[in-house]
Amino acid sequence: MHNILDYMTASFNNTPDKIAFSDGKDSLTFREVRKLCDATGTYLAHENIYKKPVFVFMAKHPHTIAAFLGVVRGGNFYVPLDAEMPRLRIEHILNDLDSPLMICDEETLAIAKTLDFDGKIVLCNDIFKKQADPAALEKIAEKVIDTDPVYIVFTSGSTGIPKGVVACHRSVIDYIEQLSAVLGFSDKTIFGNQSPLYFDACLKEIYPTLKFGATAYLIPAKLFMQPIKLVEFLNEFQINTICWVVSAMTMISAFNTFKTIIPKYLLSVNFGSEVFPLKELIKWQAALPEASFVNLYGPTESTGMCCYHKISGEINDTSVIPIGRPFKNTEIIILNEQDERAALNESGEICVRGTSLTLGYYNDFAKTGSVFVQNPLNKNYPELIYRTGDLGFVNDEGNIVFCSRKDHQIKHMGHRIELGEIEASVYLLAEIKMACCLYDKAKNKIRLFYVGDITGKEVTERLKELLPRYMMPNSVKKVAAIPLKANGKIDRGAMRNTLLDS
Repeated sequence: MHNILDYMTASFNNTPDKIAFSDGKDSLTFREVRKLCDATGTYLAHENIYKKPVFVFMAKHPHTIAAFLGVVRGGNFYVPLDAEMPRLRIEHILNDLDSPLMICDEETLAIAKTLDFDGKIVLCNDIFKKQADPAALEKIAEKVIDTDPVYIVFTSGSTGIPKGVVACHRSVIDYIEQLSAVLGFSDKTIFGNQSPLYFDACLKEIYPTLKFGATAYLIPAKLFMQPIKLVEFLNEFQINTICWVVSAMTMISAFNTFKTIIPKYLLSVNFGSEVFPLKELIKWQAALPEASFVNLYGPTESTGMCCYHKISGEINDTSVIPIGRPFKNTEIIILNEQDERAALNESGEICVRGTSLTLGYYNDFAKTGSVFVQNPLNKNYPELIYRTGDLGFVNDEGNIVFCSRKDHQIKHMGHRIELGEIEASVYLLAEIKMACCLYDKAKNKIRLFYVGDITGKEVTERLKELLPRYMMPNSVKKVAAIPLKANGKIDRGAMRNTLLDS
């Protein structure tokens, strides 16, 4: 298999009239997905747009996924945009890519016309009316090889400057095959998608749905600020599988939602991208004793998640949840500061090797070359690894334990400190709902911000029992809310720009 669209073809042949994608109001069957996909591919073929980045600037809707697939059907690679993205970020992406086409919907068309874009802007509904041209589509399909790009998604990382990560058929197929084997997806799987469609996290729902003939519900973003209504949505559509960022899950448990309503159909609970506060994970386990819980880890540059740990048995507030072991066909190498393989329990940089690696950053060979590097353990032939910038170690059980980002590690009072370790201690306090620790480099101070029913003075006094003196925050401030990115992760950049100056 060398083309991700083969997944769609199989499900179309087996269950054409089953719902593939829905947002609870509008739905597409596999037959309809195939039809819209072919129409889009045909439009691109007739416009002579081939092997180009194509912008898909649409709201979160089943039609957006059909447009993604149609761009690939036409031999191109899709670049997702969304109206909730800051305008400055959209304009940076537009400037970074020379694209001939932007596909919009009725919601985004007016915004699209105000952007500095030289290409053609077209409504998806106009494209979807196109009659499929089987001969043109077959000619394109015959040329596809597995290193052709599928999409570009933009990630900021620690710099704040968007970088376009280019993934190909080979890396996406490898990722979906390994993820599906680990999490046990099937045609009975009903996904509840949390991630916006312009992040790679949505791959966990889109392509397994096509592979197995499953169903994926695109949960409206507004529900993630209304925990009870969110769980009601999960129950209404009998959603049994979620793959969410941690902060989306803690939004439910931290506000005592389980005392009112339980997501009664959930059997597979998978999370990643952040460290799960143990007291919140315990609440989830108690609410769903029959469900499986899996901690996932992986950077965008390795297409998606590349490590997993299946949590067995009950945990307590002193447990350490590892990121576990790599997927098959992937190796995780922990490199110390001398670029040697780190010893057992020795911290080092987490590096990824394998087919799941993406092609690198679009139009940025210098940045690509700085993190997609020759494996320093291999002196005999070319072999790339991706340096994640994350720190971790292998414990006595052979599991990888995530420590922090390299840029979250600081030197304070002569000690090397992980800010994530401070946050983990803060979350041990029952009254804390959310917390974030920042380092004010200009003033050489550790600053803690939190949401919870407890005073800053009480937090400080109780942390003295949990942290050594040199790790104690220099200031503790209660805030009404901690800003989140669109994908649900804590927006540390926004905090740094506002809270540190407050």
